[in-house]
Amino acid sequence: MSVSVRAVVGHVTYGKDTPMTILVTGATGQLGRLVIASLLERGADPQSIVAGVRDVAKAQDLGVPTARVDYADPASIAAALEGVDSVLLISGSEVGQRIAQHQAVIDAAKAAGVSKFVYTSAPKATTSDLVLAPEHKATEEAIVASGLPAVILRNNWYTENYAADLARGAETGVLASGAGDGRVASASRKDFAEAAAVVLLDDGHIGEVYELGGDVAWTYDELATAIGEVVGREVEHHALTAEEQLAALRAAGLDEGTAGFVVALDAGIAGGALADTDGTLSRLIGRPTTPLVEGLRAIA
Repeated sequence: MSVSVRAVVGHVTYGKDTPMTILVTGATGQLGRLVIASLLERGADPQSIVAGVRDVAKAQDLGVPTARVDYADPASIAAALEGVDSVLLISGSEVGQRIAQHQAVIDAAKAAGVSKFVYTSAPKATTSDLVLAPEHKATEEAIVASGLPAVILRNNWYTENYAADLARGAETGVLASGAGDGRVASASRKDFAEAAAVVLLDDGHIGEVYELGGDVAWTYDELATAIGEVVGREVEHHALTAEEQLAALRAAGLDEGTAGFVVALDAGIAGGALADTDGTLSRLIGRPTTPLVEGLRAIA
């Protein structure tokens, strides 16, 4: 497919017979940067990738064209989508504002007539009790309602989410949580980024909802052991009740809302919200997912 009209994206002009492009939103975020790197590693032409960012000055090191994408400015989204064939909407980080932000991108993509719309969602987003799920559920429903040709990537936890636990384990020898015996099928952020790149570059996938997780679902006891292996000391998992965890978080200086959010997250993990793994992620990327110890070691 080629562009029939000229459109300026970032510092590069796309004209007649120029292949259409992939827009990656949140491109300067931790996942976005890895997605762009994965696209390039898989042979994508740098000029076929557009880094959608709020501040283009922060994206100059990505090596691809840039476009300003401000969720509060629909005109910026529409301009960024000129000449774009595929969109990766990386879910926003502003909890409580994401539905409106995502809707703005969905509406603009629909108006632009993109041929593939990919969204990074949460595990079992439409049925999960996980405290983070409702905004993802609403976004998935909005995508369906829009009629966009879409692919949903329901990403499990990133191993990098445990960087703070790794540091505390090294300092105190303790991993405290309210996750009980719940299991987490985490993988490294790079694994999920590679999956997004595969879906964006390959033909097909339209209509698929992929539940993506690491090959191994581990318990927090196993996480404590893995942290101990990485930091070189014994680390024990202290299982807390919701009340004990809430009190500990308050004592650590967290405000009531944040403390309650963390407790709710761990309750969801205890209930099995992140436990499922069926190998879909490793099949997509063509290799095993990054083992827990290896992923922790990379962020130590």
